[in-house]
This record gives sequence, structure tokens and C-alpha cells, in this order.
Amino acid sequence: MSLRTVPVSFKQAGQFVVDWHRHHRPPRGHKFSIGVADGDILVGVAIVGRPIARHLDDGHTLEVTRVATDGHRNACSLLYAAAWQAGKALGYRRMVTYTQQGESGASLRAVGWRVVAARPPAPGWSRPSRPRHDDGTAHTARLRWEPDT
Repeated sequence: MSLRTVPVSFKQAGQFVVDWHRHHRPPRGHKFSIGVADGDILVGVAIVGRPIARHLDDGHTLEVTRVATDGHRNACSLLYAAAWQAGKALGYRRMVTYTQQGESGASLRAVGWRVVAARPPAPGWSRPSRPRHDDGTAHTARLRWEPDT
């Protein structure tokens, strides 16, 4: 069967992230989520929200905060392309996402996204005055990607 995009609720997308994402928990909120199905089986999700970085949160920018799939070929690429198409249709001018050091970004390159910035490892969110749980993603360098417009 061929892959197709399908609507998913934030709850459904979050549960899919819990079940399939390698290193992140679901985000706390979203602007919209998109699913990809093979027949009637959900095989991937993308969750799109406001940018995490304050300086990017200008009201015209979205961030793909999570993409998770069960490994279906081309599912990630389909989700990134659909997320950008939907964001543009809603009037957004920019979309960003991040990959961690060591991830190839092949699905992003396949649909015309490019690296626009390299981010050094972050120290994490925890502070002595505000302890936070470390989910294992702090101290990892990242690349920021944007679609070619």
C-alpha cells in the first residue's frame, strides 16, 4: 500500500511519540499534528508547535517539535513535507526543526530542507533553583533546519 497523510489528535500523536520516539517525550502542546498511514494503520506522526527558542517565536514561525515513525520507508519525509505545506496554508512564513548530532537528516534533505545553523550542546533546563528531569538529550549538539521556500 502507499502512504497517505491522515488527521490525528494531539492525544493520538503524543501516544505515538511515547510508543515510538527514540529519545523524546511528547511535547506539552501543539498548533497541529499530522499522521501518516499505510492503509488503515498509523505509521508516523509529526507534531508542530511554536518555536522552543524565544527569539524564533515571532508569530510567523512554526517548529516541527516531534516526528516519530515505526520505520516505514519515506514516512518521515512525507511528514516534513506535509507539515510545511500545512504551515504555509495557515499563513506561516517559516518553519524550523532540529536534528541531533549523529542523525543524518536524510528525510529532511529529501524534501528540500537545508541546515541553517549549528547549535552547540546545551547545558539542559535544570538549575539549582529549578530542578528539572534530564531525559538524556541535554549536552548534545544539534543542527537547525528550514525548508527551501
